[in-house]
Parts: sequence; structure tokens; C-alpha cells
Amino acid sequence: MSILSHVLGIFTGNVVPALIVLTAVVFVHEMGHFLVARWCGIRVAAFSIGFGRELVGRTDRHGTRWKISAIPLGGYVKFEGDENAASIPDPKVLAATLPSERVGLFHFAPLWKRFAVVLAGPVANFLLAILVFAAVFVSVGRPQMLPVVGKVVPGSAAEEAGFAPGDRIVSVNGRTIASFEQLQGIVRLSTGEPLEVIVDRHGEEATLRAVPRREAQSDSLGGAQKIGVLGIQGDNATFTLDRDDPITAIVEGTRKTSEITELTLTYIGRLLRGRESTDQLSGPIGIGQAIGEIPSISGRIYLTAVLSVSIGLFNLFPVPMLDGGHLLFYLIEALRGRPLSPRLQDLGFRIGFALVIMLFIFVTFNDIAVRSGIFTNS
Repeated sequence: MSILSHVLGIFTGNVVPALIVLTAVVFVHEMGHFLVARWCGIRVAAFSIGFGRELVGRTDRHGTRWKISAIPLGGYVKFEGDENAASIPDPKVLAATLPSERVGLFHFAPLWKRFAVVLAGPVANFLLAILVFAAVFVSVGRPQMLPVVGKVVPGSAAEEAGFAPGDRIVSVNGRTIASFEQLQGIVRLSTGEPLEVIVDRHGEEATLRAVPRREAQSDSLGGAQKIGVLGIQGDNATFTLDRDDPITAIVEGTRKTSEITELTLTYIGRLLRGRESTDQLSGPIGIGQAIGEIPSISGRIYLTAVLSVSIGLFNLFPVPMLDGGHLLFYLIEALRGRPLSPRLQDLGFRIGFALVIMLFIFVTFNDIAVRSGIFTNS
């Protein structure tokens, strides 16, 4: 199968559900910016789902143009005085703006208002994730498997460390373990690192030391990722699917959102230090395929929450063009007492744009390589 036919097959079978999920997550992100801007009295010129040529739209009584654009990947809120969709100020427009006309313009708003408007997008994504997780936990149930060893793979790191069926994992490196999923999250990002594992064995605690090995694991989409593996399987007899009450569901949804954030940051830190593989990075193709391959509506809703956390966190990275880059400039402005010069800001935005485009190209290529298996490592 050629790479092109493989990619076309992915988009043909998964594009509609993928676009629905991505549009929902982007809409909530941009709505966060929009609502806080309105609350702060800042004029919004446009609210767009997608980029490029406008397909359909209307202008509300506040002068905001609501529209759906031709390229259905992402979206933006554009404020009065912006040069483009990334909220980069237009120096000529701002220079020509009289003091009496500056009320309601984003780039003349007090620093705290600009900070709040920019931060609202990622915060909205985190809130969406919490609420979606909570809704799934209330309606479908919260899946959980106790951290009990059901089977030890022969020749594995777990066998060498002395794990045995029936062992209940109490803690890893001093961190209490409540579920098998939590254990998996730690192990997969601990390749080559010694783990001190305390287990409950027949009512008595034992301390085991194991070093996860990097192994290729097939995913549900036909690709393979190299992750840390101990070589133990959970005990299916301990699997439960309990429905939470609304309050508990929100607490657990918050915990789940925090857990995904922590694991993501841990992975990025290890990746930058060269201790993790890039095959766990996914772009539009990988996300689209993941959404399309999940058969249940509840599963796709759950993945929506995971994606919302990822987008919220990604936008907080201190890279110009992203929300985090704007926040970084505002922090510098707060410390200096004045903003960076337009020249330095423009240079930062250009560098940020190049980095974002390079990342987009890389993860897209990575998706093709991992999903098609053409660069599977031996």
C-alpha cells in the first residue's frame, strides 16, 4: 500500500467525526477568549471556525462577524486593531488611532485584561475536559482496574524484579498507586529508570526494584509506539465500571485532567532530554484516525476531553503565535513597565510561526511513518 493511498484511506473513513470533535474543541477554546473579551469591554471583530475564505457568516449587533471558513482546521477570534488571526497588532492602525478611539481596543486595554482574555482560551479547554470526563463518569461509568498483577510475562523486567501474580502495587517511587491505568502511565514514561515498587503480597509489604524496557507496543490503529514496559498484565477480575454522582464525577474529572497534564509534561521533558521516542506525538492524521477508529459515541466523547486537555496545554507553551507566547510578552511587559518594541515582538512572532509550522509538518510526517509502518524500528 502506498503512503498516499494509506493517508487518503485514513481521511476518507475518519474525516467527518474528526472534524466534529476538533471543531467542538476549537469552538470552546475561542469562546473562552470571546466571552472574557466581551466581559472586559473589548471589541471583537470576528469569530471564525476555520481559516481562509469565508463560506457563511453574519454580523451581530455588537459588530462581530461570526463565520465558518473554508479550511476546517482550527479557528480564531480577531480583535479590533489586529493585523491577523494570531492577534498580532497592526502598527499602522494602532498608530493612527486617536486616544478617544482607543476604548474597547484589545491592544490598548489594561495589562490584566489582555492577560485574562488570552488565558481564557486554554482555561476553557481544561474546563471542557473536566465537564466531559464528569459527564462520561456519570452516564457511562468510570472504568477502573485495581493495581493487581494478573500475569507476569516470562523474561520481562517484571519477572527479573520478582513480581508475582496476585501482587497488589501499593506505590512506585513513593507515589501511591490507585489503579492499574495509573501504574501504566508511570511505567510507559520511565524507560531505563529504576523504579522502587512496594507491593502487598499476602498481607505483607515487599520492595521490588524494576527498570522498564523500551518495547514496541501495537496500538488499536495498526501503528506501533515504543514505550516503557514492565511486563505485567492486570487482573481482569478487579475491573469495575462504576457510575459516579455529579460531585464525585467532577472531582474525578479534575483529577483525570490533572493526570493527563502531568503525564504530557513528563513526556515532553523526557523527549527534550532525548529519553523518549517521538512516535508518541500525533498530528491531524493520527488524531483523525484515533477518533474515527473508536466505535462508541462515549469513547469519542472521552477522546474529546483528552484532546481538549492537549490543545489547552499546547497553547500555554511560551511560543510566540500561541497563547503562551502572548502571556510571556505580557509578563515581560509587567516586569519592564512597558511592552517590548514592535520590532522585537514582530521578530518573536515570525520565529514562533516558523516553529509552529515546522512542528505541524513534523507530526504530520510522523503520523504517516508510524501509522503506515514504513519506518518501524527493529
